[in-house]
Amino acid sequence: MRRYLFHRAWQSLVTLVLATVVVFLGVRALPGDPALALAGEDRTPEALAAIRAEYGLDQSLPVQFWRFVSHALQGDLGISVRTGQSVSSMLGTAIPVTVELSLLAIAIAVVLGVGAGVVAAVRRGRPSEWVANAFALLGLSVPHFWLGLIAILYLSVATGLFPASGFVPLGQSVTDNLHHVILPALILGTGLSAVIMRQTRSSMLDSLSTDYVRTAEAKGLRPSAVIGRHALRNSLIVVVTIVGLQLGGLISGAVVTEQIFGLPGFGKMTIDAVFQRDYPVIQAVVLVTATSYIVINFVVDLLYGLIDPRVRITGEAS
Repeated sequence: MRRYLFHRAWQSLVTLVLATVVVFLGVRALPGDPALALAGEDRTPEALAAIRAEYGLDQSLPVQFWRFVSHALQGDLGISVRTGQSVSSMLGTAIPVTVELSLLAIAIAVVLGVGAGVVAAVRRGRPSEWVANAFALLGLSVPHFWLGLIAILYLSVATGLFPASGFVPLGQSVTDNLHHVILPALILGTGLSAVIMRQTRSSMLDSLSTDYVRTAEAKGLRPSAVIGRHALRNSLIVVVTIVGLQLGGLISGAVVTEQIFGLPGFGKMTIDAVFQRDYPVIQAVVLVTATSYIVINFVVDLLYGLIDPRVRITGEAS
């Protein structure tokens, strides 16, 4: 197990270093002179020279990269050109909103998706499977933005059950916070649950046809024990992979949902930074997104080892 952990940690570290290099070079490969965008209307030669000196744009790329990495390791990701605030403080305000939304959406998706997938596999060919498949098809077909608008129209405007927009921090009021976040989380979670349902059903069907499941049934174990302890556990590798990928995508890509519901999250901050050509924020956003994917994939690798002992021995997911 220790060797497996070291191997995965080393791979994650190398990937993070490469991602940092790509982020640094990618931002500087954007068309246009960053100093011109930062200067705004005051584009005198003196102002441009002062900006290049302040942000280190007048130095060589290796020096700029070392400055970027050393400051990032100290938690200094620069100053936003648009707001004048520290990028680190902006991320500290926006990321918790998106993380909370993503975790709630994933929890809803796992409960609905795994439950429907198990039912569809165990009761194959019965009406319950048809209902689960219809639910999955609906979740895959309906766009999130349309579903969000319909939810606001009927559940917020017409009935007033949920607020149409806004956000209340978790530390201020747990009840008000959940009241504002639960509807967008449901919108995101229902779409993701369809993907999880299809993968769970497929993996469960494979597990139910294996010899060890038939042996467990022949021993007279209860159906719930056969399904939960043997079939479902050995199907969780696929489910964990899907959940890990979807969580990384939500943290960096819940842009539309945050815009529709007016949530001050990571996605909305990203859109504002791109429109305003806020280079320090764009650079920090891409770096945080890459880091989140790497960390989530590392956690998924650890879960592989906990779910399937064979992974700890061979170092590869089956």
